[in-house]
Amino acid sequence: MTLFFAARGRPLPALLPLAGLLLSLACVVPAASAQQRNPQQRVGNTIFEQKAESYRFERFSLDSPDRQRRWQVNVGIPLRAGKAPAPVLYMLDGNAAAMVMDQALLAELAGKAAPVLVFIGYDNDLRIDSAARTIDYTAWIDRAADENGAPTVAGGGAFAFQDLIERRIKPEVEKRARIDRSQQALWGHSLGGLFVLSSLYTRPAAFQYYLAASPSLWWSQGAPLGDMEQQFLHSQHGQAAKVWIMLGGAERVGDRGKRDMGNPRVVAHLRRIGGASPDAAMHLARRLGALPGLEVQYREFPGLGHGPMLQASLQAALSVLYGVADRSTTLPPAQP
Repeated sequence: MTLFFAARGRPLPALLPLAGLLLSLACVVPAASAQQRNPQQRVGNTIFEQKAESYRFERFSLDSPDRQRRWQVNVGIPLRAGKAPAPVLYMLDGNAAAMVMDQALLAELAGKAAPVLVFIGYDNDLRIDSAARTIDYTAWIDRAADENGAPTVAGGGAFAFQDLIERRIKPEVEKRARIDRSQQALWGHSLGGLFVLSSLYTRPAAFQYYLAASPSLWWSQGAPLGDMEQQFLHSQHGQAAKVWIMLGGAERVGDRGKRDMGNPRVVAHLRRIGGASPDAAMHLARRLGALPGLEVQYREFPGLGHGPMLQASLQAALSVLYGVADRSTTLPPAQP
């Protein structure tokens, strides 16, 4: 069954297919232009450091084979966990995800489905580690020019990161909590949303719920809309999964907000994101929804741009998965 719903009940416009180009896959140095608007934003006091009220947190770290990246994983376990295995939500950009949550939300989660919460981040105090995530979250190499016009080579490490999650992170989580393997969810925003989609395409049985928020379909000149998607559309044979694709209303209409066009970095980034139309995620939801076995939902958030969608989409995901109040509806419209 496929469900489509748009903001405030408005019908979706006609949907047309898109195409793109698939580039070679490799893990190389990330480009600065893939960073968020404030790449140096730091993490303050979060639920990890606060006194445990409904969840306790355990932490472990993992190093990349080349020792260039160190992942930090925080596992939230309900203090009153039942004997039955619990659903689990794996969240990318773990530091940023932690900043979305507070004790009231944790208490409500513990009183509902009591999921295990897994925050996959990096071992530093950055809200978002742009350089590291550009490698880990992208299955396609990007060769766009940077703000100085120099060619760059970035991304391509998603398959290795998928292996890390399956072979190292999941087993470690399952040592610490009883997990219901039939209720595993993966959430990501922006490049993280792109990683969610490439995971669906290549490992559709790894999770039962795939939640892609504002996926960066423009990456590598729109390569995510090319061969890998097409192969999935033609080879998927009823593998069951529930897929949520979420997009800010300002994103869909191409509203980029106020940008400093005198900043070469801003100009380079706007040029890069032209690799896909602003409404490409909405079109993608329709194509995926035609596949047997997939339940696809598209949700649009009125007035929201790309940045605020991290918070809104995660709060919406917690609501739809675990029955807590949908706090995303209280967010005011904000700059992309």
